[in-house]
Amino acid sequence: MTMILNNKRILLGVSGSIACYKALDLTSKLVQNGAIVDVIMTEAACKFITPLSFQSISRRPVFTNLWDSGHGDIGHIEMGNSTDLAIIAPATANMIAKLAHGLADDLLTTTILATKAKVIVAPAMDGNMYYHPLVQENINKLVKMGIIIVGPNEGRLASGLISKGRLSEPYEILGHIRAILGKGGDLKGKKIVVTAGGTQEPIDPVRIISNHSSGKMGYALAEIARDRGAEVILVTAATALPIPVSVEIVPVKTAADMHIAVEKSLENADALIMAAAVADFRPTILSNQKLKSDKQNLNLSLTKNPDILGTVKGNFIKVGFAAETQSLETNARKKLLEKDLDFIVANNIIEIGSGFGSDTNRVVILDKKGSINALPTLSKQEIAEQILDKIVEIIQ
Repeated sequence: MTMILNNKRILLGVSGSIACYKALDLTSKLVQNGAIVDVIMTEAACKFITPLSFQSISRRPVFTNLWDSGHGDIGHIEMGNSTDLAIIAPATANMIAKLAHGLADDLLTTTILATKAKVIVAPAMDGNMYYHPLVQENINKLVKMGIIIVGPNEGRLASGLISKGRLSEPYEILGHIRAILGKGGDLKGKKIVVTAGGTQEPIDPVRIISNHSSGKMGYALAEIARDRGAEVILVTAATALPIPVSVEIVPVKTAADMHIAVEKSLENADALIMAAAVADFRPTILSNQKLKSDKQNLNLSLTKNPDILGTVKGNFIKVGFAAETQSLETNARKKLLEKDLDFIVANNIIEIGSGFGSDTNRVVILDKKGSINALPTLSKQEIAEQILDKIVEIIQ
């Protein structure tokens, strides 16, 4: 759960597309993150999916008609005034055309015209329709009006055509919502560099030396920093995680790659958070050919990798992580001093709910002033909030 959506009123407009099922998933994700979701469905949308489906997930009434009892001729004004952000997903070619020309012939279009909140439009239609000059002209009109267009994605469409026109995935739309709501946050105007994932050191064209890092902590930090208004650069080794939206992604493989990328990214940075699990060693010799498996033993000579946190210099806050299996605070304090960090986040990776790949963690935050803050088991998003709280405190 992310704090940015807690108690925020989100107006979700659903127009008539086979992609309506994704709007159900988006509703679920919004509600899970604490948002209050008001759904308006067009008459065509009700042909694809029932209002009851959205009502069951949002646990709120679903609106379908401008003239329903309780709306009258001011219902759209009330909903428009009360919303923090409005989104139409999916938005058909017809809906986009109506918005582009200011037509207001149903509850959804009248409400969108009545709101002063930011509006997101997520198109969904067949590829030939999407690329039609009139549709492109209408989309460009919406952009000029300040409406934010999200997607569409490329892929297989209902017609069988493989083209651009698929509704963006709910997690992508959710990311844009979070980024927009967080633009005025307490990290507005600040630049945060985050590293994530486990680096990979090649032995030969097939094999690597790596670790069990999932990247979840680093990705949570990048997303929460974005939610709080920061400009975020995420230097990431390969992970299985969805790429965060509104975050600059710098993909890397090896520790040396990460070192170079971090140094380039740190220009004018306010903070570096090294959440990545960087390989301490790499093979001394990289074989150009696959090593055969018919040997009984294989001896590898390893060379020490550069210490990224210990070598980067600059006027920015330095935050490190210590993944330990014993003497947690002692080892973390030693690393804190050796690398001249502002603070360090330490966890025992063999504890239940605190290891690599887990959605939760239990950490101890130690700073250079000697303070120690032992947190209970929390989600990685909640821990990210605590880490960023401390960065804001230092900046202020």
